[in-house]
Amino acid sequence: MQNEHHELENPNAIDLADESGTAERSSRLSGIIFILLCVILVFSTLAYGATETWAFGFISIFTGLIAIFWLADAWFNREFRFDTNALQLPILGLIIIGLIQLLPLRSPETGGALAIPAVSSLSINPYATRFAVIQLIIFLIFFAAAFTYLNSAQRLRKIVAGVVIFGAVMAFFGILQRLASPEGIYGWRPTPQAIPFASFVNQHHFAAFMEMTIGLTLALLVGKATEKDKRLLLIIAIVLMGIAILLTGSRGGVLSLLGVVGFVLLTNFLRKSDGAEDLPKEEKRARFKRNLAMVGGGFGLLIVLVGAVLLLGGDAPLSRGIGLTTHTDVSSGRLHFWSVGWQIFLSYPIIGAGLDAFGTAFPLYDTWNGNFRVEQAHNEYLQILADAGILGFLCIAAFIFLLFKQGLQKIGTEHSHFRRSVAIGALAGCFGILIHSFFDFPLRTSANAFFFLLFAVFAAASIHFSKRSRTRGKR
Repeated sequence: MQNEHHELENPNAIDLADESGTAERSSRLSGIIFILLCVILVFSTLAYGATETWAFGFISIFTGLIAIFWLADAWFNREFRFDTNALQLPILGLIIIGLIQLLPLRSPETGGALAIPAVSSLSINPYATRFAVIQLIIFLIFFAAAFTYLNSAQRLRKIVAGVVIFGAVMAFFGILQRLASPEGIYGWRPTPQAIPFASFVNQHHFAAFMEMTIGLTLALLVGKATEKDKRLLLIIAIVLMGIAILLTGSRGGVLSLLGVVGFVLLTNFLRKSDGAEDLPKEEKRARFKRNLAMVGGGFGLLIVLVGAVLLLGGDAPLSRGIGLTTHTDVSSGRLHFWSVGWQIFLSYPIIGAGLDAFGTAFPLYDTWNGNFRVEQAHNEYLQILADAGILGFLCIAAFIFLLFKQGLQKIGTEHSHFRRSVAIGALAGCFGILIHSFFDFPLRTSANAFFFLLFAVFAAASIHFSKRSRTRGKR
């Protein structure tokens, strides 16, 4: 009987051990997914912005590993963890539009110099559209995994600190490279058809990357979300990022920088002014002084950045950044690109010419001599109209609406100083990219797209902070 009793007890002990082991394996898998998300961010930035096929091939492998570990985590956890945030739906909508464009619903035409039928898909360049759909699927997996596994205050603090440090290091490296040898990336990789900056082939897209990181860093500083002994490091990071933006000479970058700084200062000012009517006069006076110091600090930062750029790079980058160029066409050809993009949209108003098919459609409407091959419209909003029509534009508009709706709700209701500052900085960074997208195509660089999606998670994700962490950073 005693032996039988032990035999009855042992299964219970084994069950407890199994549950503990399963939880441990699930936790490890969750940590691996979090690390892979960080690897994608760093690798895509260092690999020339992940604009080349080989770089995106490695990112596809990392994303596949995320999917495998995600399924393994669901197996051990006996449930599939998934965040149902509505921000993922517009990206899914673009994927569906791309798949529809690949359907053979167009009547192929022959004639003239064509000996074989033209493409029968709705997209006039099905190869480019197919690759664009694959990219969107990878972005969606990254986005969904970030929403699901960036699920704790500890992980948020780690990745925010990593983004700020990484952004400052990239800014410093970019400044050194520009002063030493602007002809190539890492001193050996030439870019004959573009002006590089740091690891990016396009200096304007590096400016867009800096817009996001400087917005987050500035919000952490202004919102007092960090201890006093670390604020000097934030100031140094902000100065480096600001100098890097101005040294790129990007007019869109300078305008977006002003938008980012204005968004951070205005959001903090309005939030601190909320409910100020019920405060005593002394507190009102103290708040007024703090707001005045905030504005003065912003102007002081601008003066420091301009002076540093004039000292390091002369007046050429600054002159170009504020639009004082010697070119007869101030828009650098953009007005012509935009007019052609609008004509493409009018020809394909509902579902567009095909995702990433702008370069194929452009020669059909181009009135120039054809010496230059134009792949992008240099306006993300106009290009999505040309590539995906009204339906695609509605997806983008829905994403922007949901992002700011959820982000502003987080800012208004969050009690944690750190979480609120992260939401403000993330929204400011996204706001800067959206401004820059009127004059360029920064989100066509995969690294910028990954960071933009990460910042959307920063702004909208529901992450629980304990009471202790809510007051952390006020010292």
